[in-house]
Amino acid sequence: MPVGFAQNESQATVDQLVSKNIEAKGGADALNALQSLRLSGKMLIQQGQIQLAYLQTKKRPSEVRTEGTIQGMTQIEAYDGKEGWRVSPFFGRRDPERMSADDLKSLQEQAEIDGPLVDWKAKGSTVEYLGTEEVDGTLAHKLKVVRKNGDVSFVYLDPDHFLEFRILTQRTRHGAYEEVETDLGDYEKAAGVFVPTSIESGRKGDPDKRKIIIDKVEANVPVDDSTFHFPTASR
Repeated sequence: MPVGFAQNESQATVDQLVSKNIEAKGGADALNALQSLRLSGKMLIQQGQIQLAYLQTKKRPSEVRTEGTIQGMTQIEAYDGKEGWRVSPFFGRRDPERMSADDLKSLQEQAEIDGPLVDWKAKGSTVEYLGTEEVDGTLAHKLKVVRKNGDVSFVYLDPDHFLEFRILTQRTRHGAYEEVETDLGDYEKAAGVFVPTSIESGRKGDPDKRKIIIDKVEANVPVDDSTFHFPTASR
């Protein structure tokens, strides 16, 4: 098969799968109408031995704030589309600190309301179809997404529903290579858009993954941009 034809065929498959992914999520109109999300529930760490109250707020175009609370202390990570910051009371750092570009990568990806495939061209990504691969007994469609920041994500789509159920991200952070595996499931509809309410994430091969269980999904809630900005004064 001529190389050019093979590339065109692969690109056509990418376009078809992205289109099916958009429809599976609820369709382009519903996605465009979704301007903010508030997800609340619990986060389990250390193989489920420690439970934190979890709250994540997202707002278009690319803002996100995540909070984990236990015993009156709240860890915060936030990104306002330009810079990221965190409060880490569990490590004795109660004042907000700006995040490095490397530490910010994961947060930038979490800020995507639609996931990595929707509007991938506008985001400056490239997407390649790699065929099918068996994942936990499911023959999934595998797509390779190379992001503008250099991160590479392998996105696995369910062959029946065309929703993401696993994303494997490869990145270099502080000079070290890492692979982060995220499993997505229990999709629920909010404002016409399907959102995962079970998120399990951690380094590939590490049995101690962080599990997030969302109990409440709120769509198009009013959120002030100051929620995401670096605090002007420490509280």
